[in-house]
Amino acid sequence: MAVVRFTPNLHRHAPCPDLTVEGETVAAALDHYFSQHEAVRGYVLDDQGAVRHHMVIFVDGIQISDPATLSDSVSADSEIFVFQALSGG
Repeated sequence: MAVVRFTPNLHRHAPCPDLTVEGETVAAALDHYFSQHEAVRGYVLDDQGAVRHHMVIFVDGIQISDPATLSDSVSADSEIFVFQALSGG
């Protein structure tokens, strides 16, 4: 089963412990995570279920290619890492 991890700065906004989840896509894995930690959903996804513009998700060290529908594949030993994107200039 994959592991979902969040950067420490997100812990200030909502409890988001590391969690082992099931799912063959990022969407399925995050749905499993949010079923146990619903408060985190609004920080990560918008009301359409897409990744918010200020968030970034990596699977096994590679940024996901489908932030709209989260269809990127996840394997049983994957690490899904969620953090806030940096912006500015």
